[in-house]
Amino acid sequence: MVGMPVVDVPETPVAAAAPRVPVPQARPFLHILSAHLKETFFPDDPFRAVAREDGHGRRAVAALRYLFPCLEWLPCYTLRALRSDLIAGVTVASLAVPQGISYAKLADLPPIMGLYSSFVPALVYAVMGSSRDLAVGTTAVGSLLFPALLGKEAPPAENPELYMHLAFTATFFAGVFQAGLGILRLGFVVDFLSQAAIVGFMGGAATVVCLQQLKGLLGLQHFTRATDVVAVMRAVFSQTHHWRWESLVLGCCCLIFLLMTRFFSKRRPKFFWVSAAAPLASLIVGSVLVYLIHGQNHGIEVIGNLKKGVNPSSAKSLILSPPHMMVALKTGIITGLIGLAEGIAVGRSFAMSKNYHVHNNKEMVAFGLANIVGSCTSCYLTTGPFSRSAVNVNAGCKTAMSNAVMAVAVAVTLLFLTPLFHYTPLVVLSAIIISAMLGVFDFPAAVRLWKVDKLDFCACLGAYLGVVLDNIGIGLSIAVGISVVRILLFVARPRTTALGKMPNSTMYRRMDQYAMAESVPGVLVLQVDAPIFFANASYLRERISRWINEEEERIKATGEQSLQCVVLDMGAVAGIDTSGTKLIEDLSKSLHMKNIQIALANPGSEVMKKLDMSKVLMRIDDEWIFQKVGDACDYALLNLFPLLLYSRIKWLIKEILKKSG
Repeated sequence: MVGMPVVDVPETPVAAAAPRVPVPQARPFLHILSAHLKETFFPDDPFRAVAREDGHGRRAVAALRYLFPCLEWLPCYTLRALRSDLIAGVTVASLAVPQGISYAKLADLPPIMGLYSSFVPALVYAVMGSSRDLAVGTTAVGSLLFPALLGKEAPPAENPELYMHLAFTATFFAGVFQAGLGILRLGFVVDFLSQAAIVGFMGGAATVVCLQQLKGLLGLQHFTRATDVVAVMRAVFSQTHHWRWESLVLGCCCLIFLLMTRFFSKRRPKFFWVSAAAPLASLIVGSVLVYLIHGQNHGIEVIGNLKKGVNPSSAKSLILSPPHMMVALKTGIITGLIGLAEGIAVGRSFAMSKNYHVHNNKEMVAFGLANIVGSCTSCYLTTGPFSRSAVNVNAGCKTAMSNAVMAVAVAVTLLFLTPLFHYTPLVVLSAIIISAMLGVFDFPAAVRLWKVDKLDFCACLGAYLGVVLDNIGIGLSIAVGISVVRILLFVARPRTTALGKMPNSTMYRRMDQYAMAESVPGVLVLQVDAPIFFANASYLRERISRWINEEEERIKATGEQSLQCVVLDMGAVAGIDTSGTKLIEDLSKSLHMKNIQIALANPGSEVMKKLDMSKVLMRIDDEWIFQKVGDACDYALLNLFPLLLYSRIKWLIKEILKKSG
């Protein structure tokens, strides 16, 4: 057998490396820490407006404008704007009065507290709030949370005074929590509640609220304290012999009237005032009817006497010591967070439609101070409900002055008109609450979640079912838990994808998205879509190793050129910690043992600095760090081609010898 000639692989000139990715200059630790803190807590750079002013006086005025947003619009306030705000404020007050009374009953608090809560907090927000459109007041969900969270500690029917004091204390803690988040620049905390979870939770809470109103609609004297649908349905149908047809007829008539006015106003936006005035009209007509027919003698319950006068002080009613303080603290944090999520979301939505910006932290401080002051003036939790704010916007409000106008209108009601509500039927309040709650169901948002992201829809459904089938606390826990799990999954399980070269181009794109993208022979290009740190370093190590093993198996099966280089696209890696640098180092070592070169493409300054300080760059070698993925692949092909050619010839010789032997 003739011996095979020895093949000498000629040396190929090494291609010039692409421009080196620079390592940023070292900076003092305090400078780096200061920059990170500024980006985290002061992304809006609140001191810019103060610093750019000349002179101490101008800077003091700029600082006051930042602290008190009303000073931004008061100096240029016009009579035309005042006229618009007057109309809007009075219109909102016509809705705030019946809603306030209704929601206070829902919270198992004296009805007059609903009016108190539309007076003082609205004045505070007019001075401190940054939204031009938000109308401050109580909400149905917040009102429902109070008996759900405080009822076990102090049942409203058995100990109403303690329950009321706990409500004031919970409102105080909610305000402290909200203001604290704003002062400490922690506005981003609200963003941890995903929109999907909020939609599900609010929908579930609206369902529970509507079910609870069956007590008023049917004229029942005794009802379950549970909020789940099974307990409510059992309570309803176990008392069929106590149903009052008079109450049911009056309630259904009011509800149909309210729904018809809402439908009419939606079809004819110019007549928005029709739906805004409908609750007050229902209240007046229902009161007159009950008075004329002596409805209280026919099973139609009425509110009774309402105390005249503005808010009395309740500062001495705050419970700031054990054993009841902790339940008030827990309730305050939960209701404060829900109130912030709702108020800021409503403010943002209207601000975006009018092309101005609402500051999260300013809103937190405004809501917090409104609730702190409110808790000392016989108010309970307030925020920016959508229904009032929508009426405020449709009525043509220009500034937060509309809140002050609404507060004055409510004060006039408290001083002079409260005796007129004596004969107000509770069933009308139930109809008003049900009508308002039907607007909380965001069916289009749920459908959109189903179409766009099934996981988001499952999160929405889980929060909804948790509220409806168990209780508000469980539903809220599910909503928060789902949001946190989604965040952890995004952080701990980042996506890695293989990139391929686009035909007739230097661009590299995802091969699972672009069918025309082609893999580079002997080179595997992987893109990491998240920062690399301790929470995902282990996962990325396993996932990248799996990519490499799968590529080697594919090459072996197809007989292609062996894998010679792995390129990591680091463009989306915004940061890296010591666990991340250790991952890169371990990956370099394991690939070196397989005679595979590692290359990094487009690493950021933070990544380069950490890799340099950890000596990982020395191991990889500067010539294998590139600005673009295309540069890395081109350099790998040119410099590793002799090895590829040699391995291919060696494989061919081995095959020939096998066949001839």
